[in-house]
Amino acid sequence: MTQGEALDILKMGYNTFLTGPPGSGKTFLVNKYIEYLKKNNIAVSITASTGIAATHMGGTTLHSWSGLGIREEMDDAEIKDICKKGYMRGRIKDTGVLIIDEISMIKPGQFEAVNKICQYIKRNIRPFGGIQVVCSGDFFQLPPVYKAEKPFDAAQGKLFSPDQDSNRFVTDSGAWKSLELKVCYLDEQHRTKDKKLHKILNHIRDDEAQKSRELLFGELNNNLGPERSRMGRNYVKLYTHNIDVDTINYRELDKIKGKEYYYQMSMRGNPVVADILKKSCLAPERLVLKEGAEVMFIKNNFEAGYVNGTKGKIVGFGAGDLPIVKTEDGKKITVKYADWVIEEPSQVSLSREKPILAGITQVPLRLAWAITVHKSQGMNLSSAEIDLSKCFLEGMGYVALSRLRSLDGLRLIGINNLAFCVNKKALAIDKHFKILSKQATGELNKTAKSAVTKRQKLYLKYLGS
Repeated sequence: MTQGEALDILKMGYNTFLTGPPGSGKTFLVNKYIEYLKKNNIAVSITASTGIAATHMGGTTLHSWSGLGIREEMDDAEIKDICKKGYMRGRIKDTGVLIIDEISMIKPGQFEAVNKICQYIKRNIRPFGGIQVVCSGDFFQLPPVYKAEKPFDAAQGKLFSPDQDSNRFVTDSGAWKSLELKVCYLDEQHRTKDKKLHKILNHIRDDEAQKSRELLFGELNNNLGPERSRMGRNYVKLYTHNIDVDTINYRELDKIKGKEYYYQMSMRGNPVVADILKKSCLAPERLVLKEGAEVMFIKNNFEAGYVNGTKGKIVGFGAGDLPIVKTEDGKKITVKYADWVIEEPSQVSLSREKPILAGITQVPLRLAWAITVHKSQGMNLSSAEIDLSKCFLEGMGYVALSRLRSLDGLRLIGINNLAFCVNKKALAIDKHFKILSKQATGELNKTAKSAVTKRQKLYLKYLGS
């Protein structure tokens, strides 16, 4: 499905699931719909499964918005207690459209609880109390983490047999099924023009591990891998474990002679929410920099000239000891402090200045000789040295390789069999999503353009009433 077709479906008021491979424009499309709603003064609540994903869209976590918190499920008594709170009733009563990004990380019990909260407050038995629900995500990304999940057996090179609970997705919930979502499977590629990388990722998504392995190794043998390092390119190192990442970054920083500059994170608002935001954000609590340090921007700021994933080197320090970064394309940027916030959603619709539930402030940089695969989700990298020899979750290799814009930027230093694997359940539901998306496209194309426009206008009128 094209982005234009998907946007038409969204504007018609259907509950919708936007999916597709990395770089297919899911977040871009969601932001286009949000812009359309706000332009028409429609109350929209913007949420995501994680704090870092929420800040990318200027929203809040679904857990905070719904009052769910860290709980994985709620009974009726707990739901009624939440719904007694005035600010909860206000935020949900005012909401016409609910956006949920990175939906694959939401657990079935959590989704059920949010549905019941919305129904209770809206006094409406329709799914989510009649709110239009727009979910976005890719089930081939790293799955929900369950406490009972079994570890990776390095000796055997495979996962231990998982508990039944550790293989559940939000699609297993009755609330998901009740929404009767229109599936929009976006298949246009906007991140990379590298057809071979695109083909490798598609082989992984299609559970064709041997084909992806052969194609990838064939390209590495054609000097698109380790040999590229001789050309002086600086590679971001992606590793699967924090201990490897921290060791590399501290070791490389220690090699640099010169003065150290320290930047301490400040936190405000609800301490519990702020702590969750701190843990989910890429910003270090205490950042140490030196001139010559390899760094990466960890936040989007188009006006300042950088995005999440822009890489560079510290070339000096300006007024107030603010670091000066020279990016890979030669641009010099004096880096100011940035905020990551979770907004209080009680005034999500039209208020220009929303109250802050919690926030952190830090220089939007981190040492970038190495980062974890998990933390790389959402980034676009021009070059990366990737070690997948310790992959312990299905999908890790897929996430790491999909960060790249081109195979030309890949240096692979290790890989295991699990790196080419995808979750079997994710594979099955993805095939079903493709079928549903074709059906949605066919239905849309059979509908006269005048009828589509009429329904979109009627839906806007309904939301505004």
